[in-house]
Amino acid sequence: MHILVQKWGNSLAFRIPRAFAHEADICQGATVDLGIHEGCLIVTPVRKKLALKDLLAKVSPANIHHEEDTGVRQGSEVW
Repeated sequence: MHILVQKWGNSLAFRIPRAFAHEADICQGATVDLGIHEGCLIVTPVRKKLALKDLLAKVSPANIHHEEDTGVRQGSEVW
């Protein structure tokens, strides 16, 4: 696919086609790593590794869910 590189301020920019962004799981506001390998631009999405501690820090009384009754056990579960 050929796309046009355009001037954007003092830099150059190009648009990532929707199908490519979807395939690479890149959305607006995503952070990417930009590199050069043998004269080719390499754009790689940056995937944050989530730590349990950081995720749990976002739990509050306002967003915590209640226990759910899933009915009687169906197999050899022990509760």
